[in-house]
Amino acid sequence: METQRTDILVEWDERFSVGIDAMDNQHKKLFELTNNLYAACLKGKDAVNKYFYEVIHETVDYIRFHFTAEERILEQIQYPRLVEHRKEHEAFVQRVLNDVKEFEDGRAFVPNAFVRFLKDWILTHIAVSDREGYAKYIEELKKKGYV
Repeated sequence: METQRTDILVEWDERFSVGIDAMDNQHKKLFELTNNLYAACLKGKDAVNKYFYEVIHETVDYIRFHFTAEERILEQIQYPRLVEHRKEHEAFVQRVLNDVKEFEDGRAFVPNAFVRFLKDWILTHIAVSDREGYAKYIEELKKKGYV
């Protein structure tokens, strides 16, 4: 009998693929970091205070790295909705930074709620802005022989 892991909040599935290996691998890493934060939440307050602090900073750094890489690709292919896409990234980073500051300052912060927000935003962003946006644009470019 196979046991299901309870410390996994989100799992990669090929339906999230945007068709660019580098971006898919980075999205997988975002899933992994989200799951690491979730696992810390399950370990109790002491673990959250110690481990969550470390992982949240790694996550913020990786999110910035990923967004920069993704935006460079979108610039190269002259993605027509780049400005809008970049604004989504900026708003997300600002929200995450505000939440991290609340956590660091010891203000009202619910780690589990933060992790669920992270998961929901990442899934929605990949499914809508990435897959329905630039992934479809790239498919069209390929059909026309431009890529």
